[in-house]
Amino acid sequence: MGTHIYLIRHGEAVANVENILAGMRSDTGLTPLGVTQAERLRDRLAATGEIAADALIASTLPRAMQTAEIIAPALGLDIIPDDDVQELRPGEADGLRLGEYIERYGPFRDFREEPYHPLAPGGDSWGSFVTRVGDALHRIARGYDGRTVVVVCHGGVVDASLLIGLGMAAIAPAVGQFRTHNTSITEWERGLLSPTARTQRWRLIRYNDDLHVRDIGATERILWTGMSSLHPEGEPAAPLPTEENG
Repeated sequence: MGTHIYLIRHGEAVANVENILAGMRSDTGLTPLGVTQAERLRDRLAATGEIAADALIASTLPRAMQTAEIIAPALGLDIIPDDDVQELRPGEADGLRLGEYIERYGPFRDFREEPYHPLAPGGDSWGSFVTRVGDALHRIARGYDGRTVVVVCHGGVVDASLLIGLGMAAIAPAVGQFRTHNTSITEWERGLLSPTARTQRWRLIRYNDDLHVRDIGATERILWTGMSSLHPEGEPAAPLPTEENG
């Protein structure tokens, strides 16, 4: 049986709307819309029971903790805070608006060209950020081997998980961009994913599942009751010969 890790991005944050580089000092949590998004996710999880989690982990940044606090009743779990699944840390730029950052530090450096240059003094570089996220995900997978974990985190953490889990070049951001939606669900399975596999691998089950927010502003709500499984799983596809050897 594989280990399932559900990564949930926080709801819309005040910092997102106001274009603030928000770390622990300046993160003021969710907007009213962000609260509604998290409540819709809570209602979905409570009605469907689609995630039977053994643990609920959350980034210690307020926007993620607030999201976790809203959905926790649907999972029936206490929150385990984890600093290592925080967003890319802004260091001395914490609290600056984008224009203020550029005025103080100059234009944003291209992490593809300078992956080890920190965003600001005391902050993360791309390389240190991806290393931190990779360490955290592997630690969580080992600690909850064969079980199911929900991790409330950030768009950057989900982006990094895609690079790490899919074996892409994690030393720099992808040339194309991911667009991870607020309160969306990304599901990973880690384990021996074929009968002939010799090593554990990550399998991406779903990405950017935000169906629960599609009825915000609509005249009718999505009726979740009775939807016990939104993505029934059949047998995995037969592995290619190359997959059997790696």
